Amino acid sequence: MEQKIQEPECCPKFDPVPWDNQVIEWDNKKFIRDKVFTFLHMPVNFGGAMRRMNTLVEKSKAGIPDWLCLSEHTSKWNMALYLAVDKEVNGANNTTLSGKYFCKVYNGPYRNTGKWMKDFDQATKDRGYEIKKMYM
Repeated sequence: MEQKIQEPECCPKFDPVPWDNQVIEWDNKKFIRDKVFTFLHMPVNFGGAMRRMNTLVEKSKAGIPDWLCLSEHTSKWNMALYLAVDKEVNGANNTTLSGKYFCKVYNGPYRNTGKWMKDFDQATKDRGYEIKKMYM
């Protein structure tokens, strides 16, 4: 009899319902920030950045609300990562985000990102919103 070995999960399965086509308002929501090198927008050291941030979170005994992590593509060569935290994290680049954020969920291969961005741009215009900054 063959047994299946269950791989440990890093985080809970994503539930899109609370995020898809929703407007979320934050007032000084806590995050820690790190950078990822990208090659033509493709992340290269994403796993290393996530491990760095997670280590700092664990050492500070902080939590990660909703397991939320955002990325901001700042150029073809790098992106910023924002990991939600429930308190200040020692040794991390602590920051906050405030404002209203329109959310839309997409699922599929990375190569579809351009199509999703066009769809998101149209969805925001259809709702009368203006994109000031985009996080993924």
